[in-house]
Amino acid sequence: MKARHKRLAFISVGFAAMGLAAVFVFQALQSNAFYFLSPSDVVKKNMGHNQAFRLGGLVEQGTLAKQSDGLAVNFIVTDHANKINVYFKGILPDLFKEGKGVIAEGKLDDQGVFVASKVLAKHDEDYMPPEVAEALEKGKNVVQPGGPKATAM
Repeated sequence: MKARHKRLAFISVGFAAMGLAAVFVFQALQSNAFYFLSPSDVVKKNMGHNQAFRLGGLVEQGTLAKQSDGLAVNFIVTDHANKINVYFKGILPDLFKEGKGVIAEGKLDDQGVFVASKVLAKHDEDYMPPEVAEALEKGKNVVQPGGPKATAM
């Protein structure tokens, strides 16, 4: 085999290996991706029970209920158009409050309650994730007779 053919074969194998590595990295990132959804998106897309995603919106005033064990809590996340009941067992972030922005990671159970594995609260007065702000703005513009539609409660 000539030197020129050896170089060409070496370069071809190198490109094939890089392509294969890129495919593996892309698949790994896809399987670990969490998608952000507002309560309206959850209702609209009719999310499956075993599909992990991030739920974002505002913690509705007066809905935070702590269980007797001190770790489990229930609250409602809203985008002013729809509401989702959330259950979380663990320690809430210090900045978690009613009426403030929140993002919860988890899955819907069979009753439509979002069972969160992680809860994230906004970290200062001026910050809100752009997706949450956009979903809340869309929710404010939706006029529904009789107020916001309650779902998954």
